Amino acid sequence: MTTLEDQRLFFAGAGSMAEAIIKGLLQAHLVPPQHITVYNRNHPERLQELARLYGVRVSTDRDADIAAADCIVFAMKPYTIVEALAQLAPAISAHQLVISVVAGISTSLIECHLRQPTAVIRAMPNTSSFVQESATAVSRGRYVSDEQLESVRQIFASVGCAVIVDESLLDAVTGLSGSGPAYVYYMAEAMLKAGQSCGLSAQTSRELLVQTLYGAARMLQETEKDPAELRRNVTSPNGTTMAAIGVLDQAQVQDILVRAVQRATERAGEMGREAAAELQSLSR
Repeated sequence: MTTLEDQRLFFAGAGSMAEAIIKGLLQAHLVPPQHITVYNRNHPERLQELARLYGVRVSTDRDADIAAADCIVFAMKPYTIVEALAQLAPAISAHQLVISVVAGISTSLIECHLRQPTAVIRAMPNTSSFVQESATAVSRGRYVSDEQLESVRQIFASVGCAVIVDESLLDAVTGLSGSGPAYVYYMAEAMLKAGQSCGLSAQTSRELLVQTLYGAARMLQETEKDPAELRRNVTSPNGTTMAAIGVLDQAQVQDILVRAVQRATERAGEMGREAAAELQSLSR
């Protein structure tokens, strides 16, 4: 599998992550929309929305559509993976490739509930795939070839940056970059409120803040300097930035953010263990 141009993709799950990946793939012209089929169990109106927005196919015969696919993408919530594996595994064959973007769910857990030895690759993108700016980590399962791993890395690189990591680190990736956009949006919410509380209009606050975030990200990317160095460059002695940083330090904001990422990492591991326990109980 070197390109996706002639491949057929089946998306099991039609939420925000699935949409972000689909939109990114189509914008990058990696796959035609008619080669993408979307499926979920309970929300047919969501499938119709994706078909209308992107021209993708809606599954009308789940098992037949899975059998016709070259690649099956698991893109559902972690708490639904147990039921999804039970329903979909019988239709998946050894020649297909499975890509899972389900947080906390290991490749080995998926492999042991498929009927045949099947290549499973776990990826952790984020919703910035929607604008082709995702940060994605990719890990291989037991039956994945080097060519398959690199091909999937290139797929996700087309919608941002993509790195290959050992699967043992994917929970940490989930905590840092998988959930990371939410942390940025959380801080942006507060900064927008602050701008308005100081007299700026909502529109002016948003315009200034969005460009500030974009510019800071560009500085981190293009200068490759340590963020602490870039922060010091902005922080003049006894100036406005120092006064603001003093408030943040007093509230131990950095420590709080570290704990937040650590907690998200822990939760990813917990979800994987919960799913594994449920699957084990069902197989008894």
